[in-house]
Amino acid sequence: MDSAMLTVIGIMIGILIFGIKTGLGCGFSNITAREILTIASSYFFLALLFGSVADRLSLEAFEKLSSMGMGIHVLVSLLLIGAGIYTQKKWNSGKDVSRHTFLAISMPCPVCLGALAVSCMLLSESLNLSGIKIGLLVGISFFTAVVVSSFLFRFGKTRYGKTPETMGSAMMLLGIYYLLGALLIPAYIKTKQMNLVSTGGGDTGIIPLMAFGVIVLAGFFMDRIRRHDL
Repeated sequence: MDSAMLTVIGIMIGILIFGIKTGLGCGFSNITAREILTIASSYFFLALLFGSVADRLSLEAFEKLSSMGMGIHVLVSLLLIGAGIYTQKKWNSGKDVSRHTFLAISMPCPVCLGALAVSCMLLSESLNLSGIKIGLLVGISFFTAVVVSSFLFRFGKTRYGKTPETMGSAMMLLGIYYLLGALLIPAYIKTKQMNLVSTGGGDTGIIPLMAFGVIVLAGFFMDRIRRHDL
């Protein structure tokens, strides 16, 4: 299997993951099937848009823009954490606000838009296809992932008696994951550039340990906030 095929497979897996993230919010909220299709269609048309301009964009220009958007990345993570806490608190007090708070995890955000743009650009370089065809490929893949995962999550919600509280927990975990990415990845890249991290990998083990520690601490404080209204 050549490198181009591996690149395509990796990109499609990434699209699947972001589609499942969107489907998680749609599936656990109380929106209608038509609204799920509308959200999935918005990603389809966005992919078409990015695909149509993929030939005119360069990865270097996108890297410059993405380096400037780390603050937005942090804001998205904080929005997810806050929306998750709010969803759980309201559900525990007898109110279902998932129809509104699911937007934080399901609607197009800078992270998802960046993933769509990068997917179209990388596929454009890896495959000998026009921009429109690339957009169709990415759009159909994202649309399918969103719709299928939405109805699978909805089936699981009904079958196993899950509630919007589950969606709130998922939103908080995803927000913590985004926050870790915004905090740890730039620092790690900086240390690599300064040659402070050895190529042998002996010191790189501290990165996952730090990530694990932050997740444990964040989970502890999230639980205290949810249970004791701190």
